[in-house]
Amino acid sequence: MGGGGRGLLFIVSSPSGGGKTTLIRLTMERLRARGGRCHFSVSHTTRPPRPGEVDGRDYHFVSREEFERMVHAGEFLEWAEYAGNLYGTSRREVEGRLEAGIDVFLDIEVQGAAQVKGKIPEAVKVFVYPPSYEELKRRLEQRRQDPPEAIRRRLLWAERELQVVGDFDYAIINDRLDEAVDVLFGICLAEHHRVAVITSTLDAIRETFRVSLEEDLKR
Repeated sequence: MGGGGRGLLFIVSSPSGGGKTTLIRLTMERLRARGGRCHFSVSHTTRPPRPGEVDGRDYHFVSREEFERMVHAGEFLEWAEYAGNLYGTSRREVEGRLEAGIDVFLDIEVQGAAQVKGKIPEAVKVFVYPPSYEELKRRLEQRRQDPPEAIRRRLLWAERELQVVGDFDYAIINDRLDEAVDVLFGICLAEHHRVAVITSTLDAIRETFRVSLEEDLKR
């Protein structure tokens, strides 16, 4: 999986606090445990780091001026403004790994997801739903990373984001994390078994089958 051909691109979106980052990281651990090659694409952002966040691991933290320079230079596969800050995905970080046969996971919001899908139509889009308004609000408050006004803005933005699930290939309700990981892991396995993805492998099996059958018929 993830070897012998082009890697697959998985776009995972959710409202802030939906749990998509944790979900992706746990799924990647399971994929690697069974031999999968995968990479979590670290986005660029102009927002300041939250407590405990590390530059290069959680985000590439850059100034607005540097971000805008990268936009004009065409260095982003996608970029968008969210809650007053800019976020973008490096084209180099994604495309090089896909060509090397490595699966890439993008943790991005819905505007960015639409941009990437337009450029890479075979990308798989997954939307992570919170189980309820109350639970999403609880998670945002429990993080203790945003003041009340910022939390209100995120909840207002979340209501808009929940309307676009029809544009996605899959939806996961992140109520129980272990079950949500099971679902995303299953989606990744299933996508690697699409006929269009494994055509060359199937062709090779058919050819060896044909040759072996001809040899048997000659006996």
